[in-house]
Amino acid sequence: MHAFAFNTTQSLIHEPGASRRLVELCRDRGAQRVFLVTDPGLVSTGLLDPVLAGFGGQSVAIETCTEVIADPPDTIVKAAVTQAEAMSADLIVGFGGGSSMDVAKVVALLASPDCDQTLEDLYGVGNARGRRLPLIQVPTTAGTGSEVTPISIITTGATTKSGIVSPILLPDLAVLDPDLTLGLPPHVTAATGIDAMVHAIEAYTSKIRKNPVSDMLARRALELLGHNVVTAVKDGHNREARSAMLLGAFLAGQAFANAPVAAVHALAYPLGGHFHIPHGLSNSLVLPPVLRFNAPQAAPLYAELAPLLPGDHPASADGLIKSLENLIAVVELPTRLRDMEIPDDFLPRLAADAMLQERLLVNNPREVTESDALYIYQSVY
Repeated sequence: MHAFAFNTTQSLIHEPGASRRLVELCRDRGAQRVFLVTDPGLVSTGLLDPVLAGFGGQSVAIETCTEVIADPPDTIVKAAVTQAEAMSADLIVGFGGGSSMDVAKVVALLASPDCDQTLEDLYGVGNARGRRLPLIQVPTTAGTGSEVTPISIITTGATTKSGIVSPILLPDLAVLDPDLTLGLPPHVTAATGIDAMVHAIEAYTSKIRKNPVSDMLARRALELLGHNVVTAVKDGHNREARSAMLLGAFLAGQAFANAPVAAVHALAYPLGGHFHIPHGLSNSLVLPPVLRFNAPQAAPLYAELAPLLPGDHPASADGLIKSLENLIAVVELPTRLRDMEIPDDFLPRLAADAMLQERLLVNNPREVTESDALYIYQSVY
């Protein structure tokens, strides 16, 4: 067994209704001024109302940043940092999907009085330093696993995404409240669920930092997600299915935080950057062809994962791929790039941009060239 390290979020609460105790959780950590990062769509659902109501009459002040959008640009991050600094925030909360939680991570670092870095200093692996503010993450979708990863993805410029990767970004507490995901729209449930399954699969086959702990988590995550995603999509108020999905996404996040994702994500990022396709759907679109491309090297590992998914497919790479294609069809996600209004003459640009994701491609079990990426895009056009 090779040497490895494993890092994760310090504490976890998995409890229906736990988000309504957020003020207590903040006060327990000595907070007096809380800065909460979320998005306008979530505010409009009313999910945040009971949480904010809990702060009324308490000794803990709270301000909110509600401007986060999907694929958050660096301008939004900087504005949130300025707002948090203005209130002298002493604890940061990310409340929402992956974008809100990613922004909250960066705010927790840059708004800290101990930080002497700028946002531009942080991009890359291991460049963040110093001590951040206490950080609590409350996911409202079961997909990204951002509540348990040391990664923040920010849009820089018009279309390019850049990652910030550092153990400093690992949150202090993840609050998994399945009640927050009840009634989540079917298409969002489906896309985020497949996203989490990609995390598990890519962690299990990660070339450089695959390890026994991540393997264990990835397998259990894939099993939970695969056996509950259809129920969660078809019956959005099924609390048991929602709980299983939320825990599965968390476990998958733990796995890929330590055994990083690879070519599926590398080819998905340009789809989001150029065409604003939601991240989970971008992953779903390129998942089957990337697995087929990887199969010559990864077939034994794919065969180990195949029996974890529902269905009668064989314990083989082909069995895994067919199981996933069946799930994607059942949850009614699009499967062709042409359906995303992507012009075919843009595929070479996507392939070129995918090659910029070197941080991810080095983890892939098979080397991916630009011509390989173009072939993969073409195969699902």
